[in-house]
Amino acid sequence: MMSEDIIWHSHKIGLNERESQQAHKGCVLWFTGLSGSGKSTLADALEQALYQHSDSPIRTYLLDGDNLRHGLCRDLGFSEEDRHENIRRVGEVAKLMVDAGLIVLTAFISPYREDRQQVRSHFEQGRFIEIFVDTPLHICEARDPKGLYQKARRGEIKQFSGIDSPYERPVDPELHLDGTLSINKLTQQILIYLQQNQIYR
Repeated sequence: MMSEDIIWHSHKIGLNERESQQAHKGCVLWFTGLSGSGKSTLADALEQALYQHSDSPIRTYLLDGDNLRHGLCRDLGFSEEDRHENIRRVGEVAKLMVDAGLIVLTAFISPYREDRQQVRSHFEQGRFIEIFVDTPLHICEARDPKGLYQKARRGEIKQFSGIDSPYERPVDPELHLDGTLSINKLTQQILIYLQQNQIYR
């Protein structure tokens, strides 16, 4: 419970001022999907494409699920309660980064719709873009880049999304991507969406 004595302090320089100095809007690109769906690979490829944008600099930052569990979320496990808290923390960090004018890319399974909706509720319309990387479970298992599915099937990992813990598919994401397509094709689809929605020029 937050103390009533803690009051938000408004600053003279805000998002509008920061965006006036750049050619893009601040927003969060929230990649969600099963482990092995290609979220992190796609987010990384997209950030590279934005970084190489020749017309004007695009300021980005990529928040990756495993990376944050090395620091900010290292005290959390994988219980349902800890998963909720993990996404809450990520949402708060993303919100601050968007306020700084960045395009923030996040790659998290984020299996619960309620958690994703809770994060979305903290952003203005058009600044939270949910990207569902829809890859069938059998393909994710075949890829199994970290060997996690094998461990989950052997019972060595408990509460693994898609195996013995639910993954709640997005109902109406801004982008619903076919995770069986190439990373290059998916990257281009996202870039087209960002341009059409005037996220960057």
